[in-house]
Amino acid sequence: MNHKTTNPMLNRIAFIGNYMPRRCGIATFTTDLCEAIATAYNGTTCIALPVNDTDDGYAYPPRVRFELIEKDIESYRRAADFLNINNVDLVSLQFEYGIFGGQAGSHILELLRELRMPIVTTLHTILREPDPDQRRVLEAVTGLSDRLVVMSERGSEFLKEIYRTSPEKIAVIPHGIPDIPFLDPSFHKDLFGVEGKIVLLSFGLLSANKGIENVIAALPAIVECYPNIVYLILGATHPHVIQNEGESYRLSLQWLAHEKR
Repeated sequence: MNHKTTNPMLNRIAFIGNYMPRRCGIATFTTDLCEAIATAYNGTTCIALPVNDTDDGYAYPPRVRFELIEKDIESYRRAADFLNINNVDLVSLQFEYGIFGGQAGSHILELLRELRMPIVTTLHTILREPDPDQRRVLEAVTGLSDRLVVMSERGSEFLKEIYRTSPEKIAVIPHGIPDIPFLDPSFHKDLFGVEGKIVLLSFGLLSANKGIENVIAALPAIVECYPNIVYLILGATHPHVIQNEGESYRLSLQWLAHEKR
């Protein structure tokens, strides 16, 4: 590996991760990040390399120049060649175990090891108790990256204490949200009939790894202390969950909520 000339003028940045119109949080994040940088630095060419989880792929916008096939390790090697040949100055990787092929997403290492430019990796999951494969892969990703972006101080501490990462590599950048006009929350509370109540909110695609069932199970004890609390869950079931399990997870949440009333 020889990445490692730093160009003060970044002419081309490549973003690796899921990309819209694929429906998942990483796709939204990668797309928003890529578009924001392209808008802020109009002299820089921003390209995207999404990961496909279906044979048909997606109807991507023109910014997508190369598509990775999730479980095909050769596509990761071809992607590295593509990036090196096209004089990319910087790679922005969105790392999440579940979006790359191999044990704990290990296929991405085949790509990273061949790159000849700096790598900035945003870590979307940092586990306190990783299994051996998860630890091995994340330590390899951090070792191959020139900079690491985490979204909380807790994530930074995990990297230093659990994964033995150099503090100089780590930057804490909190997860952002779109800049939209402020609206009085009372308006939306009234729409849902929860005006005057304390509202807990979970939103996004539903899957078991988000622990929504744990919140529902804990609600009776919470209500004893805070009788005016209400828990709202907004979001469709994750496409992978639908594909593998149908709506069984959503139905299990409904059953649990009914049981705990």
